[in-house]
Amino acid sequence: MAVTFRRDLYGPDHEAFRDTVRAFLAKEVAPHHQRWERNGVVDREVWYSAGRQGLLGPAVDQEYGGGGSDDFRYSAVLIEEFARAGASGLALSLHNDIVGPYLTRLATEEQKRRWLPGFVSGDIVTAIAMTEPGAGSDLQGIRTTATDRGDHYLLNGSKTFISNGILADLVVVVARTTPEGGSAGQSLLVVERGADGFERGRNLAKIGQQAQDTAELFFNDVRVPKENLLGEENRAFTYLMGNLAQERLAIAVGAAAATEEILDITTRYVKEREAFGRPLAKLQHVRFEIAEMATEAAVTRTFLDRCVTEHVAGRLDPVHASMAKWWATELQKRVVDRCLQLHGGYGYMSEYRVARAFLDGRIQTIYGGTTEIMKEIIGRSLLG
Repeated sequence: MAVTFRRDLYGPDHEAFRDTVRAFLAKEVAPHHQRWERNGVVDREVWYSAGRQGLLGPAVDQEYGGGGSDDFRYSAVLIEEFARAGASGLALSLHNDIVGPYLTRLATEEQKRRWLPGFVSGDIVTAIAMTEPGAGSDLQGIRTTATDRGDHYLLNGSKTFISNGILADLVVVVARTTPEGGSAGQSLLVVERGADGFERGRNLAKIGQQAQDTAELFFNDVRVPKENLLGEENRAFTYLMGNLAQERLAIAVGAAAATEEILDITTRYVKEREAFGRPLAKLQHVRFEIAEMATEAAVTRTFLDRCVTEHVAGRLDPVHASMAKWWATELQKRVVDRCLQLHGGYGYMSEYRVARAFLDGRIQTIYGGTTEIMKEIIGRSLLG
């Protein structure tokens, strides 16, 4: 967008990586995405392709096959390009930016050797199972239990809305290991594909992001060996709180990029589309709408780039991550709705990008913590 300041966030290596991501999207994703949407899941092969292109595990140490860089800007490039392409099916950011840090920071050396090479190659697709049918965003309300049985835990419970739930080979499960411990009594257990008692329910039908497999997961007396405990017992809540800032920043980065892309598409549309014998862009109301959205997007971009800079430097706090998440996702929702309106009846047609963006983006203000939860975090920081 011409109204956005020149970005100093990325260097030549990041832009070279952007070229790689764009080539991957054009060749491996765009030709197949409609079919994936019909099937409700992406092809397993595309994960292997992503691994071959170096798009998996940029922060994983090179000795395990990863990129060896904890520079979040590489993840931000990936997120931006996927958002601009409307490629909602292949959840690489979930794999890299949400699950990845738990494995790279908490796993033992033996666990890293066991899981990280496959994480990087695409042989292991990951998911994280936090949300439960009765808990929603309330992590303290988790009821899934893991009972200590000596050399293993006996895992029982259910999870829902789990992204990558159908394809996942490795699921990081949040479970209660000390019933009376409240949030202090939760642990992270890694459940692998094929474990007895681990069952996948429905691939849930959603109004958007239909190519992204989102499932119910059930754990019925699943024997999880003690070797699959991730980090220390009863410290899951601390780990979750520590990683949520990056998860929320990742969602915000995608929201800002999606907003800019749809605004660009709509700007071109109103220049070409005529009504009453002249282009829509000649109508003052339309110009004002575009002006307002472009200003909001430019201001948001400036704040988001600063948040990424702070995160790379290790200074991004949960409050600013929450500000970024709620503001950018609510802006995305608002801008896409207004852009759809400017498309008129065509905006309601699923063949138009703005219609798909309207449905795909609606979840943004919900997952990763709802807008209301973000405001609560911010409010508490200011008011106690």
